[in-house]
Order: sequence, then structure tokens, then C-alpha cells
Amino acid sequence: MDSHGQVEQRVVWCVVDSDIGPLLLAATREGLVSVVFHATDAVRDRAVEQLASRLGTEPVEAPGSPLLAEAIRQVGAYFAGERRDFDLPLDWSLISGFNREVLRELASTVPYGTVVGYGDLAGRVGQPGAAQAVGMAMGSNPLPVVVPCHRVVESGGGIGGFGGGLETKRKLLALEGVLPEPLF
Repeated sequence: MDSHGQVEQRVVWCVVDSDIGPLLLAATREGLVSVVFHATDAVRDRAVEQLASRLGTEPVEAPGSPLLAEAIRQVGAYFAGERRDFDLPLDWSLISGFNREVLRELASTVPYGTVVGYGDLAGRVGQPGAAQAVGMAMGSNPLPVVVPCHRVVESGGGIGGFGGGLETKRKLLALEGVLPEPLF
């Protein structure tokens, strides 16, 4: 508790290796709050600064934290092909409104090995004309991989965009059997 009797927000983070490169995982007492692709030193430092600014507390590097242990285990199992679904508490505090609604719908209704179109997902949240807004929601997803924005594709068969880069999206979809593995 702080000097005013309030519970202090605690944010812990670590970087884990994955088949798509280093991922920064950050968690609060509420749950996993952030996953960041390509967590090289510069990306990691920028992500930690943004978390501090958005959450109002300095994140602490703590790879052994109990707050991160299950997320680390499940992410590792996912990339090892041993896990299809994430069962983690999530802290949704970095996203709100329409974007949160769309991401929750995605997380609960688009299973491993399947894809959904931007427009289809917009329709599922009662906004059938909001395909572009769904794209923006995917781009603002603070929990990629765990909240599977890589499963959202263009209705015409195109792969669509991706905050982690198209090669990362292709690798995630190949891991889930949606796309063939690249030949080289």
C-alpha cells in the first residue's frame, strides 16, 4: 500500500525467446497486460517507458515473478505446438471502448487454426460497416499472440496487415496450420 492506503500498481516484465523472435511479456496483479514483438534492447526500452507512462508506475524486470510464470509457460507451450488456447488472466487496462470489445470477441470466438475477416468480426460486434475500425483495433492490440489478432485476415483472401510484420503473421498462421510453412 502507498501512504494514502491505496494498493500500488505493480508491473513486472521479462523477455522470452520464441519462434518469432524475442517477446516482451508484462503483467500486473490483474493479469498479463502487454506482449511486445521484436523485443530487442531499443524496442524493449521504448515499451517499458510506454508502460510506465500509461500505467503510472515504473515496470520492474522480474523474469522469476509469479505474475509472469504462467504466461511464460503458456507462451512456450504455444510455440512448441503443445498448446492451442491461452488460459491466462488478462489486464485490459491499456485498451477500451470499441477496440476492447472487438479484441474480447476475437479472443473468445476465433479458435486456434481458424481465421476471420475484418468485416466479419465487425459484424460480430454489431458494427457490420466497421471493417477498417476493426483493423485499427487489431493494430492497437496490447496482447498479440495471446489475443490472436494474427487470425484476422482480408475477406478476399489476403493476409492483411500486422503490427508485428507480415512475416511474423505468416509464421503464426503456419504454426496454427492455416498457411503452409515457408519452403525457405
